Amino acid sequence: MRNSKQSRLFSLKNNGFSWIFLALILIFSASSTVLAEGDKKSALDILSGLNDALGGGAEDELLDPDKAFKFAVDLKNPGFVSAKWQVADGYYMYKKKIKMALEGATGLKLGEPKYPPSTRMDDPAFGNVEIFRGAFSLDFPIIGLSGAPDSLSLNAGYQGCADIGVCYPPIKKKVDFTALQLASLVSSPAQAATTDDATPQSTGKVSEQDAIAASLSSGNTLLTLISFFGFGLLLAFTPCVFPMIPILSGIIVGDGENITTRRGFTLALVYVLAMALAYTVVGVLAGLFGANLQIWFQNPWVLSIFAAIFVILSLSMFGFYELQMPGSIQTKLTAFSNKQEGGKLLSAGIMGLLSALIVGPCVTAPLIGALIYIGQTGNAVLGGMALFALSMGMGAPLLLIGASAGKLLPKAGMWMDAVKAVFGVMMLGVAIWLLERILPVSITLLLWGLLLVVSGIYMGALRQIPEGISKWSQLWKGLGFALLLYGSLQVIGAAGGGNDVLQPLKGVFSGSGSGGSHEESGLAFQQIKGKDGFEQALQQANASGKAVMLDFYADWCISCKEMEKLTFTDPAVKAALTNTVLLQADVTANDDADKSLLKHFGIVGPPAILYFNPQGQELKPYRVVGYMAAEKFSKHSSEALSQ
Repeated sequence: MRNSKQSRLFSLKNNGFSWIFLALILIFSASSTVLAEGDKKSALDILSGLNDALGGGAEDELLDPDKAFKFAVDLKNPGFVSAKWQVADGYYMYKKKIKMALEGATGLKLGEPKYPPSTRMDDPAFGNVEIFRGAFSLDFPIIGLSGAPDSLSLNAGYQGCADIGVCYPPIKKKVDFTALQLASLVSSPAQAATTDDATPQSTGKVSEQDAIAASLSSGNTLLTLISFFGFGLLLAFTPCVFPMIPILSGIIVGDGENITTRRGFTLALVYVLAMALAYTVVGVLAGLFGANLQIWFQNPWVLSIFAAIFVILSLSMFGFYELQMPGSIQTKLTAFSNKQEGGKLLSAGIMGLLSALIVGPCVTAPLIGALIYIGQTGNAVLGGMALFALSMGMGAPLLLIGASAGKLLPKAGMWMDAVKAVFGVMMLGVAIWLLERILPVSITLLLWGLLLVVSGIYMGALRQIPEGISKWSQLWKGLGFALLLYGSLQVIGAAGGGNDVLQPLKGVFSGSGSGGSHEESGLAFQQIKGKDGFEQALQQANASGKAVMLDFYADWCISCKEMEKLTFTDPAVKAALTNTVLLQADVTANDDADKSLLKHFGIVGPPAILYFNPQGQELKPYRVVGYMAAEKFSKHSSEALSQ
C-alpha cells in the first residue's frame, strides 16, 4: 500500500515530459539564429531583378551575398583579428573595399594586415583594380592592447561582384566577440602585434581543450559526436557522476514491487535526458555569453536546501514516514496515475535537472573544448550536440543501472526493506558530500563517522548473534561491525583535528593535525583577489624574474579538492614548481571581483591552472582544466616553465 501511494505521488501525464523536451529544443534552436532573413531577401531581390534586366537566365541566378562571400572572424594571439572569406566560383572581391574597425574598447585600433597575392583586372565600374578569388584570410594586428578588454566588437565592410557583370551593394557586418574569444588575446604581449612583421608566437603545442575545440571544426560531425560520447563514458567513472548513482537508484527503489526492467530503464532514461539537456543548455549559454550557470547553484543556501531534501528522502526510505500529497489532490490524481506507468517520471526528470546543476559541476577538457568552439564560432547547434553526446556518455552507466534494476532488485518483503535502507544511507552520504563544499573538513569527517556508526548499529553490530543464524546474516553483522569501527575512528579523528576521511587518524597523535584548510595543502599558495590583485602579484613576480602559476579554486569544486589532496602534495610536483610564484584565486564567493577575474581569462569555472613566464606572458597552450594526476602534472609543469 505504501509503495502504491508513493507511486501516485509523483504523477506525470505521458506527454508532459515531451512538451518540456520540445520547449527546450525550441529555445536552444532559437539561440543559434544570427541573421535577419528580411535584410538578406531584400538585397537579393534587388540583385536578382538587376540580373533579369541584364538578360541573365536561370543558370546565372545570383547567390545570396552570404553564400557568395562567406565570412568568418575570430581573435587569436598575440593580439590579432583574423578574418576569413570563401568567395564562390564565378565571384570576386575588391581588395580596396575591405574595411575593418574596432568598437567598444577605448584606445584600440587595427593595423594593416599582410595581404595575400591578389589578381588585377579591368573592372567596368572601378577601372584597373586588385581582386581576390576563392579562399583567403587577413590577420589585422590590434594596436594599443594591454590586456583582455571587457567588451569588443568588429565592424566589417567588403564588396564584390559576379563575373556576369552584376555587383553587390557594400556588405556590412558587426561581430560581438565573446568573453572566451577576448581572453585569447592576452596569452602574449599585445605590443608584438603593432608592427607589420609581427607573427603569432607558437610553441607547436596545443592545449587539450583547444585540440578538442579544433576537432569540432574538422567537418566530420558523426565522428565528433562519437568522440564526445566516448569522453562522457570516461567521465562516468569520476566523482562528477558517482553521486548520481545513489540518487537514481533511490528513485527506482522507491517504486518497490512495481519495478520492472522496462520501468527501471524508463525512469533512468528520463533522469539522464533531463541531466543531458541541462548540461547542454547551460553549456551553450556559457559558450555564447561566458557565464557558467552552475556556479550560481554552488552557494551555501542552495547546497544546504538540496542536502536537506536528500535527508528527507532518505528518512522516508527508512520507513519513518511516507511522502504524500494532501488527500484531496491525491484523489484527483489517482485516475491519471492508474492509467500510466510513469508515475515518477516528473520526479526523475526534476532530479536529473538538479543533479546536473548542483551535484556534478565538473569542469573538464572536453567540456571546455566544446565551449571554446561555441564561443569562437557561434555555432551553438554543433557545439550543443557535442555537449549532449558528452552528457549521454556520462549517463550511459546510469541507463544500465536502470535497465538491470528490474532483474536484480527484490520485489517485496524484508529484502526490499533492507535494500531501501541501503539506498537511504547512500542518500545521506550524498547530503554529506554536498555539505563538504561549505563545511570545515573536521565537521564533515564527524558527519561521515556518525553515519557509519549509526549504519553499523542498524546492521546489528552490537546485537548478540542468536544460534542458528544464517551465513548471510552473520556476514551482514560483520559488515556492520566494520562500519561501526571505522566510523568510530573517524569520530576520534574529527575530535583530534583530522582532515582525511580515508585516513582519519593521520597526524592526530603526532600533533600535526590541521583543520583542513585548503591553504595548508602541499603547495604554499599566495592568495589573490580579483584582477587587480593578480596583476599586482604578477608584477612583483616579474620584478624578481620568476615565473608564475595561477590556480583557480573553489570550496565546492570537486576536482579542486582532488588536485589539492592528490596532486599538489606530490614531491615531484613540488620539485617542478621550485622558484615559481604560486598564486591562488579562491572564487568560492563568486562576487564581482571573482567574476571579473574569470572573465578576464575566459575561465568558465575552476579548476583551471595558468602559467606565466618571467616576462608576464601567459603560456596558453599549457593551460590545465579539470583534474590532472601528479605524475602527468609534474611533467606538464616542468615543460611549461621551461619555455
